[in-house]
Amino acid sequence: MSAHIIDGKAFAAKVREKVATHVARLKADHGITPGLAVIQVGEDPASEVYVRNKGLQTVAAGMNSFEHKLPADTPVEDLYALIERLNADAAVHGILCQFPVPAHMSEEEVVARIDPAKDVDGLHILNAGRLASGQAAMAPCTPLGCLMMLREYHGSLSGMNAVVVGRSNLVGKPMAQLLLRDSCTVTIAHSRTRDLPGVVRGADIVVAAVGRPQMIPGDWIKPGATVIDVGINRIDKPEGGTRLVGDVEFASAVQVAGVITPVPGGVGPMTIACLLANTVTACCRANGLPEPEGLTA
Repeated sequence: MSAHIIDGKAFAAKVREKVATHVARLKADHGITPGLAVIQVGEDPASEVYVRNKGLQTVAAGMNSFEHKLPADTPVEDLYALIERLNADAAVHGILCQFPVPAHMSEEEVVARIDPAKDVDGLHILNAGRLASGQAAMAPCTPLGCLMMLREYHGSLSGMNAVVVGRSNLVGKPMAQLLLRDSCTVTIAHSRTRDLPGVVRGADIVVAAVGRPQMIPGDWIKPGATVIDVGINRIDKPEGGTRLVGDVEFASAVQVAGVITPVPGGVGPMTIACLLANTVTACCRANGLPEPEGLTA
């Protein structure tokens, strides 16, 4: 029997619909329109695509989109000055700087300049600390998307054994914190974990976020487990060209798991949807309004 495959595109569309409904309510009841500002420095082709998609989806949800494109040789002080202006702008509720940035800029420093309340990427050290200590925080978009999917398919996650493979600040660590908040028993595994196959086999929920193509085969998966594959890896095809694969060996895992996300078309589409959700949450918090139901951690 093969697993139920989560359609990430359809799920993300549902999240965007919830966002649009909440935005319409904010406009009608309070005269407030959430605003997302995206900064891009330089002309990285992949970033161009992301920024364009973010802008289109922001507008489609009824929000204001503010795009700031700066040349690659922009002095770092000018970028900081722009961030300061956006921090002070009441019409902007979310600020995101598209990475990578040119070599003369530090991603860490850029994130540190963003007001944590407007850090809709959830990368600011204050948001990481708040998340870890159980306070209201901005959760990074990808882990938030994974959590939404898990809640949708399980309802309560209380008491489930969850293994997060990967310990990055972007996905692994915040994912573990979110699962802990939902009362899972959480193990963070990584390349140094002893008997990694055995650890993964004990999991009701496996979140693979290690960045190694097809590292987790089906025989590591407990029968009926839920597998969320965050990995996006490009590998060569035997006949030439490349294709995208996850961190999980999908063909074997789909035969064992109860629920699984594919790559592409699984977690990926959720990232922008959750960015919009975080912008609405930030807007509600800034205006002392109740947070949008079903869109927060």
